[in-house]
Amino acid sequence: METDNQTSSSEFILLGLSEKPEQETLLFALFLCMYVVTVVGNLLIILAISTDSHLHTPMYFFLANLSLVDFCLATDTVPKMLMSIQIKSKSISYSCCLTQMYFFHFFGIMDSVLIAVMAYDRFVAICHPLYYTTIMSPRLCGLLVGGPWVFSGFISLTHILLMARLVFCGNIELPHYFCDLTPLLRLSCTDTSVNKIFVLIVAGMVIATPFICILASYAHIIVAIVKVPSAGGRKKTFSTCSSHLSMVVLFYGTTIGVYLCPSSVRTAVKEKASAVMYTAVTPMLNPFIYSLRNRDLKGALMKLANRKITSSS
Repeated sequence: METDNQTSSSEFILLGLSEKPEQETLLFALFLCMYVVTVVGNLLIILAISTDSHLHTPMYFFLANLSLVDFCLATDTVPKMLMSIQIKSKSISYSCCLTQMYFFHFFGIMDSVLIAVMAYDRFVAICHPLYYTTIMSPRLCGLLVGGPWVFSGFISLTHILLMARLVFCGNIELPHYFCDLTPLLRLSCTDTSVNKIFVLIVAGMVIATPFICILASYAHIIVAIVKVPSAGGRKKTFSTCSSHLSMVVLFYGTTIGVYLCPSSVRTAVKEKASAVMYTAVTPMLNPFIYSLRNRDLKGALMKLANRKITSSS
């Protein structure tokens, strides 16, 4: 019987951000522009860091990985939404839905962990500057990036395996613009208690724990900054963290609201608004946040642009 039910629900209908056809043209234009800016911005960051030897440091190594993850996170969700608007089809097959959900959680977890890793990097740089190069060795940096890739893959695969055991019968309309875990669980006509427990455990591990680590890192950083004797020195030290802090607020301010708030206060509209922030807005803004406030990165981008102009002339 379960097999029949699963076969009968071989696809879902993504209702999108708006169910009003007259708004879809505006949404298409807006998200297409946002996606193009996201792709160009993040790929330029990766290219600038990889081609400038002065930026081959732990901080920029983590930033390059974050830009790659942001690019992939946006690519997992936005193009499908744009295609659905363009071809006037909101359906997505069961297998494609699970695939999209896998990569969404994979890159979402990577985003969260990398932001915490970058906070640790700033903590070591500011609180233990004399030991920075010793602590942040190439081996540790490799582990701090490689470990989350393996961990994210394992957690995302577990989510998919738990989802694959559920039966979807009846309503197949998903009030979202991509296949997210929480809305999908609401559509299931079988017991989802195991999935919900796992969601809470994972949210604690990949959202709450990194966020607490970030708070602890910045508590020590603030203490260290206060001890700097000159106002100019304090401002210069804090400026190295301001870009990262902006990113922390953008990312965790939305994900905590979606995955850690009680279901009684969550609505489909709030979930979609939060999802837009961390799948489209944050990946688009991160290159600007880092390049506009970072003199070294701006210099690398200028060198890259000049090199391109020289080679084409």
